[in-house]
Amino acid sequence: MNEEASTDSITSIDWASLPQLLQEKGLDIGMDLGLKLITALAIFFIGKFVIRLVVGAIRKLMRKQEVDKTLETFICNLVRMVLLVVVIIAAIGALGIQTTSFIAIFGAAGLAVGLALQGSLSNFASGVLIVLFRPYRVGDFIEAAGIAGVVEQVQILTTVLKTGDNKQIIVPNSQIMDSIITNYSANDTRRVDMVIGVSYDDDLDKVRKTLEEIIAAEDRVLAEPATTIAVSALADSSVNFVVRPWAKTSDYWGVMFDLTETIKKRFDQEGISFPFPQQDVHLHTVKSD
Repeated sequence: MNEEASTDSITSIDWASLPQLLQEKGLDIGMDLGLKLITALAIFFIGKFVIRLVVGAIRKLMRKQEVDKTLETFICNLVRMVLLVVVIIAAIGALGIQTTSFIAIFGAAGLAVGLALQGSLSNFASGVLIVLFRPYRVGDFIEAAGIAGVVEQVQILTTVLKTGDNKQIIVPNSQIMDSIITNYSANDTRRVDMVIGVSYDDDLDKVRKTLEEIIAAEDRVLAEPATTIAVSALADSSVNFVVRPWAKTSDYWGVMFDLTETIKKRFDQEGISFPFPQQDVHLHTVKSD
């Protein structure tokens, strides 16, 4: 009796309409997946567009408030990254994936990656410290981690420097914070330190007067603080004068180079000699028996 009922139920299926039924089900599933995919892509691309608008608005507001360029770049990059992560999670949620479990997996993966990338986290922390304490800013000429150059960008993990010979060097922020930072642009003025050696036979008063005239004729030398000209050492082959004029930071190298050339030419005119290391050799004749 049961076998007959089973046979009747199987034969009652409309085998002719089965392909059409499967096709309709597959079409529904395909349309559902297609709509989810389109929604996810729309969220992603619209989100990127909105991120661009938000970051642009933040940058415009910070420039209006005359916020430091270094802080502006750092905050804009940070906001862009955070918002991009939010958009990606929202797009994944639109595909039907449970974002709560995904966030948990993402957090666990982030912890593992964080442990593996301790150096990058150190660079990030150093970047935050650079932005907060501002040992240097964009446009400053600094020396740090054995590199000297002009700061072009302060990024989340690195600082971009441009050297005097126009090379771009990217230095990790942690290396900069762990080293001594020399900021040559921090102050508006700098002292030009020069050492001028003259012969022991030269008239020191004449040398001093000549140096004073040279300094007075240089327009880029500041009146205050006053220039220091003094005998600093009685060296082996020369009497050394220190010449220490003050100039604007932007004029530092020009003043040093031009004064060096002017001093040489003027001393030649005045008959003041520049000594060079020399030795006296005494020969003794020994009579042979």
